[in-house]
Parts: sequence; structure tokens; C-alpha cells
Amino acid sequence: MEWGDEWLAADKLQHVLACLLIALAAAALAGRSALPSIRRRAALLGWAASLAAGAAKEVADEAGFFGSSGASPKDAAADLLGAALAALSLALVRRLRRPRRDGGKARDAEDRDVISMI
Repeated sequence: MEWGDEWLAADKLQHVLACLLIALAAAALAGRSALPSIRRRAALLGWAASLAAGAAKEVADEAGFFGSSGASPKDAAADLLGAALAALSLALVRRLRRPRRDGGKARDAEDRDVISMI
């Protein structure tokens, strides 16, 4: 296991971006599923796919498949950050797409308490 790597190294940005993109792509694919249960859990499935890919990369690093000096807890933290950013992005998009309960007619507190005589 590698402990001496830097927090702000270029590979950390690569880990964040890779996990972010994997999560978004997997969520997009799950969102197009014919099964409603998969579509409802698209963000969760994207998040899980991203973390699985990050964990697999760290296992491969530790096994020496990529010629690195081993797995890094800092790389794993960068993977978690990328997955979290994707989850946040998906939650924001979902909230923005949600239809308004009042049919798109915004009313302030004063309008709700007034009875129209017309």
C-alpha cells in the first residue's frame, strides 16, 4: 500500500473525473432502462458502479497489474469524492426537473390568504 503520494497530484484529479464520469454514464444508462425499478434507482446504481470501478482499480494497483507501487488510500478518497460529486449533480438535476406541485403557478404567502371577490 502506498502512503507517500501527494493529495494534490494529477492522478487524484484523474480518479475524481473517472469516477464522476463512470457514475454519470451508468446512471444515464440505468435511467433508460425499461424497468421502472431500475430507473428509480439510476443514481444509486451509477454511484455503486463508480465505487466498484474505483475499488477494482485499487485492487489491480495492489496486485501490480498497472506497474504502480500499490493501492493508495488517497486514490480511494479521490474515487469517493468523484462518486459523491456525481450523486450531488444527479440530485440537483432531478430536483430541477421535478414538476411543481402548483402546476407552475408560483404564489406568494399573501396570495394564498386572500379570497378573490371576482
